[in-house]
Amino acid sequence: MLTLAIDTSTTAIGVAVGRSGEVPVTAVRLDARAHTEHLAPLVEQALGEAGVSPADLDAVAVGTGPGPFTGLRVGLVTAVTMGYALGVPVHGVCSLDVLAEQALAATDSADVAEVLVATDARRREVYWARYARGEDGARALTGPAVGPAAEIPEDARRLPTAGRGPLLYPEALCSPVDGVLDVDPAVLLALAVRRAAEGVPTPVEPLYLRRPDALTTAERAAR
Repeated sequence: MLTLAIDTSTTAIGVAVGRSGEVPVTAVRLDARAHTEHLAPLVEQALGEAGVSPADLDAVAVGTGPGPFTGLRVGLVTAVTMGYALGVPVHGVCSLDVLAEQALAATDSADVAEVLVATDARRREVYWARYARGEDGARALTGPAVGPAAEIPEDARRLPTAGRGPLLYPEALCSPVDGVLDVDPAVLLALAVRRAAEGVPTPVEPLYLRRPDALTTAERAAR
C-alpha cells in the first residue's frame, strides 16, 4: 500500500512517501512560520523522488497535532483534500504519539520505561503528553494537554523528553532525547499504516486544544 504522510504540527514541515515494509522517501523543511509556502513543494519533491504520482497513492496519513492553529490546519486540509480528490482513505495520528515512538526507539529499553513529549505551543506554553513503553510501541498515559512547562506534574518533568520543549524551557524540563525534536514523517507513515491494518481508529480530527489567536470580526466585536 503506497501511502503519503504529512505533518505540520511542529517546526518541521515533513512529508514521507512509501510502501509497507520499504524505506520511505522523505522531504523535510524547518520553518515554524511558513507551512503554507513549503508543504506543496515538499509533497511534489517526495513524490518525484519516489517515482510516483498522486494517482498512485492508496492512502494519506496526517499528524493531527496538537500544534499551532495555522500550521496544523495547512497539513490537515491538504491531506483531506488529497484524500477526497483521489478517493483514498485518510488516517489521522496524534503527532505527540509519533514523537513518543521516536523517543522510545532512541532510548535504551532497559533504562527508559516512560517518556514525556513536550512541543512548542507558543504563548510560553507547551503541548505535552506522557507515554509508557508498551509491547507494540508507545502507550499514552496522560494528555495531550497544553500549559506552562513548569505546571506539568513534577514526576513527568523528570522523564526523558522529546520535542522542542526542553530547548525552550530547560529550567523546567529534562534534556531532550537525543535528536528527537520534531515529527519524523517516516515514523508517522509507519504508525498510521500499522494502526489502520490493526483496525485502530485513525480519526482525522485536529487537536487544537485551545482557540486560535485569530478571531473573526463577530468574535472581536463580542469581546
